[in-house]
Amino acid sequence: MIGASQTLDRYISFEGIDCDQRARQLVAMVHQRIAELEEGSQWSRYFVTKLIETERRGQDELFFVGSQVNALRELFAQDNNAQANELLEALEEECC
Repeated sequence: MIGASQTLDRYISFEGIDCDQRARQLVAMVHQRIAELEEGSQWSRYFVTKLIETERRGQDELFFVGSQVNALRELFAQDNNAQANELLEALEEECC
């Protein structure tokens, strides 16, 4: 277990960083956001396509997040989703 005086550092160990669970949580937020968008939205089409490609290739949610960081920032910036943005920043910093 990591003590209060220690910081998490992915370059030393992934111990204590639940990257996979957090990536799954962010992808659930992506699904929720694209469901809220107008039908035929450019973002909706883009992310549906990317999620299908990721699954078809056998890549996990963390790979998806790492490869889509900038697009995800834009998606969540549209509705000022602070929770999703914070989770995305933490994933990028600690896991990707």
